[in-house]
Amino acid sequence: MPASSANKSLLLYEPRTEGHHLGWLRFITEDLLSAGYQLTLAVDLRPAGLSKVQEHLGPLAREVQFLSAYTPDGQKCGGAGAQSVAFCLEDSGAPNVFLCALDEVSSPVLRHAAFGLMPPRTLQGHWGGICHRPRFLEPARGSLNGWLKTLGFRRLVKQGWFRQIVLLDEYLARERQPAFPDAPFFFLPGPCPAEPPGDRREACRQLGIPEDKRVFLFFGVGSKRKGLHLAVQAMLQFKESGAFLLCAGQLRPEPAVQAGLQQLEKVGRAKILDRYVSTAEEKWCFAACDVVLLPYLDRFGTSAVLFQAAAARRPVIASDEQLLGRLVKDHGLGLLFRSGNVASLVQNLREALAWGPDAAAQWNRALETFSRRYSRTAYREALLAALTPPKTKPQSPAGTASRES
Repeated sequence: MPASSANKSLLLYEPRTEGHHLGWLRFITEDLLSAGYQLTLAVDLRPAGLSKVQEHLGPLAREVQFLSAYTPDGQKCGGAGAQSVAFCLEDSGAPNVFLCALDEVSSPVLRHAAFGLMPPRTLQGHWGGICHRPRFLEPARGSLNGWLKTLGFRRLVKQGWFRQIVLLDEYLARERQPAFPDAPFFFLPGPCPAEPPGDRREACRQLGIPEDKRVFLFFGVGSKRKGLHLAVQAMLQFKESGAFLLCAGQLRPEPAVQAGLQQLEKVGRAKILDRYVSTAEEKWCFAACDVVLLPYLDRFGTSAVLFQAAAARRPVIASDEQLLGRLVKDHGLGLLFRSGNVASLVQNLREALAWGPDAAAQWNRALETFSRRYSRTAYREALLAALTPPKTKPQSPAGTASRES
């Protein structure tokens, strides 16, 4: 449901350009423009960032206004954290701001709020966004930092600071609402990109990888929490000639991982694209692969790569933890291995290498069903519902301290 005409002007705040950030910015921009919103985007307009923003947005870039989220010397405009959001909101002239990743500022905001130190007053009741990793909603785990964030969140919610808290975890949104009855929680499904799977033979040709191998794709950054080192160790142990590893993204692997990748590439068992991958190359990667690897460690939220895999009808091999493991298991999207366990991952690789036509058909049915449930249409409807103006105005309690967060 779109906002009323009086509230159609909106600032989108997304200062980051790596990983899933620009893909999600494109989805959000496309969907809000389709509902008649007038959008201003606070993004990275420095030369390297601007080229990525323009490449992802394409023709949509002509339909929005832009603000720079950074000063020429690389600092956030207006200061750090919520101060930058408030500065951009005032500069845009829009009444409200939506953060494509509320996690960008939430940690210090929540900790400060626990002590009564609130964000800039201009944000009260005028901001919200998507929480990709809302650990503060978990039941207490004995962490002082987590306890402070939960306390701060309760205080902010009671005082009506947020217009919406958008969660990607339907289980968490449902299970934690009773503990936070005043929180404006919304569930946002997906999104699975709408583009159909590409032609595998052409994608392999474009990427220069063999068509007669079972291609396992690792896509994204190479940080330890994404488990690239596990994928490399598993491929080094799994010496079957029919298995091929495709790694794509700004990997920046550690020296030991880099050495393993080079060893695999030298013997023709891997292709490494350690750089920014264009949207066209991204599509080729998912079209060329047979299985997508998600060996994440301590992954609290979901993964944009999971939805890309589902859209391309490619089963996954994922670690068996938290939301990611639950989605894969509940919807039958692929295989699970014991998180962090290379031997377990190797067993999954062996099983996937042996898949025949019947297994492929089974995965395809499950992935198609999941893609319909987590479709771009479902995403658009949920996003617009979350942005519907609240029926009640936020409280404005007196005597609450405010400071930059």
